Amino acid sequence: MNAQAEYKRWLENVQDSALLDDMQNLSEEDITDRFGAYLEFGTAGLRGILGAGTNRMNSYVVRRATLGLAKTITDKDAGVVIAHDSRNYSREFAEETALVFAAAGIKAYLFESLRPVPMVSYTVRRLNAAAGVMITASHNPKEYNGYKAYGPDGGQLPPDAAKRAMEAMESVDPFDVPMMDENEAREKGLLVTLGEDIDAPYIEHVLSLRPNITNVCRDLRIVYTPLHGAGNLLVRRALKDAGFENVFVVKEQELPDGDFSTVRSPNPEDSAAFTIAMKLGDEVDADLLVGTDPDCDRVGVMMRENGTWRVLTGNQIGCLLLEYMLNAKKPQEGAYAVKTIVTTRLADAIGKAHGIDVYNVLTGFKFIGETIQKKLDEGNNGFVLGFEESYGYLAGGYIRDKDAVIASTLICEMAAQLKSEGKLLADAMEDIYKKYGYYKEGVVNIVMKGVDGVRLRNEKMSSLRENAPAEIGGLKVLECVDYINGAKGLPASNVLMFELEKDAWLCVRPSGTEPKLKIYAGVCEETDEAACKAIDEIIADARKLME
Repeated sequence: MNAQAEYKRWLENVQDSALLDDMQNLSEEDITDRFGAYLEFGTAGLRGILGAGTNRMNSYVVRRATLGLAKTITDKDAGVVIAHDSRNYSREFAEETALVFAAAGIKAYLFESLRPVPMVSYTVRRLNAAAGVMITASHNPKEYNGYKAYGPDGGQLPPDAAKRAMEAMESVDPFDVPMMDENEAREKGLLVTLGEDIDAPYIEHVLSLRPNITNVCRDLRIVYTPLHGAGNLLVRRALKDAGFENVFVVKEQELPDGDFSTVRSPNPEDSAAFTIAMKLGDEVDADLLVGTDPDCDRVGVMMRENGTWRVLTGNQIGCLLLEYMLNAKKPQEGAYAVKTIVTTRLADAIGKAHGIDVYNVLTGFKFIGETIQKKLDEGNNGFVLGFEESYGYLAGGYIRDKDAVIASTLICEMAAQLKSEGKLLADAMEDIYKKYGYYKEGVVNIVMKGVDGVRLRNEKMSSLRENAPAEIGGLKVLECVDYINGAKGLPASNVLMFELEKDAWLCVRPSGTEPKLKIYAGVCEETDEAACKAIDEIIADARKLME
């Protein structure tokens, strides 16, 4: 793509005054970055910085993506479910998405206001819709927004479907995308508003998944923060209906705010996002803090330990839930859990001890959803839990994406049960380590900025393939598993897994939504101190490999 020519074309065709202002006085480097390529549409859809340009998130890029997706939908009467989070321009993008679908003759089911992303998956399945779209950039900083697409099974688009949509987009001129008038769309039945008619059965579904309904819920003291996002109403509703009477909401972060004014980043993985929640937790003598990200598919937890607040990692939360659910209800025949290959191997040990299978899939919750569907097709409805290290969890076999409403409810029930036994979450985690070993994991993100970011990212992956290290963190590399052409029964993916001595491992893969490399590592030792030392050495060595 000729960046200068495209820049000129945008100057001549853009009618949005804010975007026009954003295109003034750009340097050559800025023009190349903004107009040198389109945002890449992958299995997670689009994600990028808000602003003018083909390599940015704006109305024109959203319309182009929507028409491309519409061209791949054959069952127009089935319709498309559309929701959005609290980010800047999310509502506008959602409405334009709906009107582009309507102009293409496809019924658009648009939620009346912001909703958690798992509700798109739930609603696609409930309405037997052809597809779903969620306008969100998950937990990225305020400068970002995105476009997440779902297939008819309620899962994220598989690679072949994403490829078809991307190919269809290539012939779409962003300045020539038809949009139907809203009133006309409603009159023709091509724009339908969703609300309580979906909320109520969704909450019923959430509450049906509680493995150990008890009367201990009312004693647990919970601080909850939606971090200015979509979880506020439905997480609180689920907790209330589950019987939790002492839920304290962080008022400063209760209402939607696309600027996420009170946090550095609306990411529940970051303890800084819980700063205000910790203060409230001390004031109300809370037992735990729960925070969901802007689109409410991830949940973070802080627990009491020795009088202070401590973050639980996504791996720890997943293992606590798995152990709790398997102890609360005897696993049925064929019971199984699913996790990604970069998620803690402690889950494998827990599954083995309880006599259930733990399936490892490629990174991305869509692969967890695909496994659930595959097992159902085989007549196995024994799904217990799916999770990934990045704070995404799912219980129940209906929804096909991670769900922070379900996870928040189960986490609080687990904490309530432990409290009734005189235990904290910290005690339960230590019990797990003593039983199975001290597992420790680490993650590093190596960001490649600018329009050359993707190229630099790919070059580094090629270099690692050609020059695989013999040793990482003082441990010999026993095996390098390259998934580029498929491996260990999993589909092809640009992933390298280094199996090390002492059951340690290191994995490198490019991000599916950003120009960066993600490095994961894990160890298992006999003590916490040994595990911390081992993981630090592996991570330090991995950073050097990326230089």
